[in-house]
Amino acid sequence: MIVYLVPLVIIGGLTSCGVYLLLSRNLTRMLLGLLLVGNAVNLLILTVGGESGNPPIRGRTSGSETTTADPLAQGMILTAIVIAMGIAAFVLALTYRSFRLTTQEEVDIDPEDARVSKLSDEEASSVDEDVPQPVAERDTDEPDELDALPGHEGSR
Repeated sequence: MIVYLVPLVIIGGLTSCGVYLLLSRNLTRMLLGLLLVGNAVNLLILTVGGESGNPPIRGRTSGSETTTADPLAQGMILTAIVIAMGIAAFVLALTYRSFRLTTQEEVDIDPEDARVSKLSDEEASSVDEDVPQPVAERDTDEPDELDALPGHEGSR
């Protein structure tokens, strides 16, 4: 098996640039990062798919090729392209909606997340204790008055 260095370097470059862009707080950069990582994965699947060969149709030949090309890699890449375009459309819709609501494209730090991240472990465990627990004697398999539909009291 021959390993080509150029596609591997391109895959590494696309992946690293995509991850760098994904880590920013700008939604457009995040979208570009998703697209770059998606293209890097597509190129990786194409590279791992093996060498080119005859079309995967019985009786068809292409030049002097002796092997048949693997159609699985091509099918996976087509599926990945469709999924990437769906994700890109969704992120574009989120970006548009966020810009219309806040007139900025940057994702701010959520104040609640910042507050929780500053809590120590003891404070975090005490916060969990403040959550009301369900009452054991009320939790039965018997139907409650709210379980019946209106007008069907006799169906119990």
